[in-house]
Amino acid sequence: MTKQPNPWAALSALCLGFFMILLDTTIVSIAIPAMLRELNAGLNSIVWVISVYLLTYAVPMLFTSRLGDRFGPKQVFLAGLVVFTAASLWCGLSGSVEMLIVARAFQGIGAALMTPQTLAFITHLFPPAKRGPAMGMWGGIAGLATITGPLLGGVLVQHLGWEWIFFVNVPVGVIAIVLTVLLVPNWQPKNSHSFDVLGIALSGIGLFLVVFGVQNGQQYDWGTVTGPITVFEIIGAGVLFLVGFVVWQRYNRSEPLLPLQIFKNRNFSTGTLTATTVGFAMTGMFIPLVIYIQSVIGLTPTLAGLLTAPMSLLAGIVAPFVGNLSDKINGKYLVMGGLASLALGLGVIALQAAPTTSSFALIPALLLCGLGIGLIFSPMSNVTMGSVEPRLAGTASGIFNTARQVGGVLGAAAIGVLLQARITASITDEAGKAAAGLPEQYRAPFLEGIGRAASSTSEFGGNTTGAATSGLPADVAAKAQQLADQVVHSGLTDAVKATLILPIAVLVLGIFAAAAMKPTAPRHHPAPAAPSPEPAAA
Repeated sequence: MTKQPNPWAALSALCLGFFMILLDTTIVSIAIPAMLRELNAGLNSIVWVISVYLLTYAVPMLFTSRLGDRFGPKQVFLAGLVVFTAASLWCGLSGSVEMLIVARAFQGIGAALMTPQTLAFITHLFPPAKRGPAMGMWGGIAGLATITGPLLGGVLVQHLGWEWIFFVNVPVGVIAIVLTVLLVPNWQPKNSHSFDVLGIALSGIGLFLVVFGVQNGQQYDWGTVTGPITVFEIIGAGVLFLVGFVVWQRYNRSEPLLPLQIFKNRNFSTGTLTATTVGFAMTGMFIPLVIYIQSVIGLTPTLAGLLTAPMSLLAGIVAPFVGNLSDKINGKYLVMGGLASLALGLGVIALQAAPTTSSFALIPALLLCGLGIGLIFSPMSNVTMGSVEPRLAGTASGIFNTARQVGGVLGAAAIGVLLQARITASITDEAGKAAAGLPEQYRAPFLEGIGRAASSTSEFGGNTTGAATSGLPADVAAKAQQLADQVVHSGLTDAVKATLILPIAVLVLGIFAAAAMKPTAPRHHPAPAAPSPEPAAA
């Protein structure tokens, strides 16, 4: 008789790989100042290091969920683990920002192979009556990993270098490979899917063009990119490709990549929209927060990570309990409460932020954010996936995770471009006010130097304001240096405060989306006559 696999042991092995994937969506944020300095790169290039990972993670996921259905989730998950681990080593060895962006793209492909298989395995390993705690564990891992990145990243960046935020994945990846081989059952759905190559091409090209246009708009001053092609033409072309993708999915009679009929399920469609807003906000919020905490308040990477540790701890504690609770009460109210708590926490930070704000004063607002994150993931996944037919679990998992990652891609791009624009405008505005404190003949060189610093984002690097004092007499230079420091800190603070409004607004949209979910009856499951060792049918 074949020994039945232990579902919790299998889930633990899968969650280790999943933890590593989500860790890499945020661990890079804490290293932004270090990479700007050591790779001699601009803010736009470093945002691409974040965005390209999310882009190559999101685009193939609908396709990779089909791969799991055809070739077996275990085999596809293992292949993704190998690609992800090897790409992590490549990232750490990269000597230029261009090479790092390429390596991160391969990291994203590995993540795309792995992610859909985790939710599909939950539906296979656990019957509906026991799926809440499993979703709680999965949600706890998701929430914990997403916000543990800055803590672990801070320690690694300060003591070992930015490269180690990638090197750390190598031993973890090897352990995850071994545990997956030993503990995860070789489940074979054996669904003979056709692969929608045209759909993959249309969606991939469309998303890339939209993200490229949005993220690089500021760099090209929202004008010409090359020849007669402008930023808005690139964005428009991307939108057309995405419209073409939806139309093709409607008329593809074989097996569409995105079966539109699944969106007739109201909980799935509203849950997927909610996941998109969560991905947008949680990816975007860390970029301005890290810049504020390190470049304005002046915390080291380690201390910046420690500042977020209570948020991480609270989210990790709350999530498993919320997973169980979502089986007993309507999960949509938990999701709405979590979104509201996260938005409120970010709003309090935006109100508190000032160049002189104490880091300790931010802790209550960060705890509100942690509570919100802990409330969101488990019930959002449970409500969204719980109403999906088992035969569509793999496809639904791919769509759900793709939506969250697409939200992350758009969040990183939109926050990046808004932050760059606000930094330039805010620092220039503050410099105009500060220049009045200098003799008139030195004001123009001071303003020119500050302008160069703002446009090149050198305010995150080593000599933040040297350009503003270059060539000035010693007595004037000292005063100019003091004013320049004030300008940069005040300008960055104003830019961060303005930028945080965007993820807050998107979270409010998520609250409305979650409110549209259908009420779900609490589950009261009678104890079975005898425990069954059989895993749930997929």
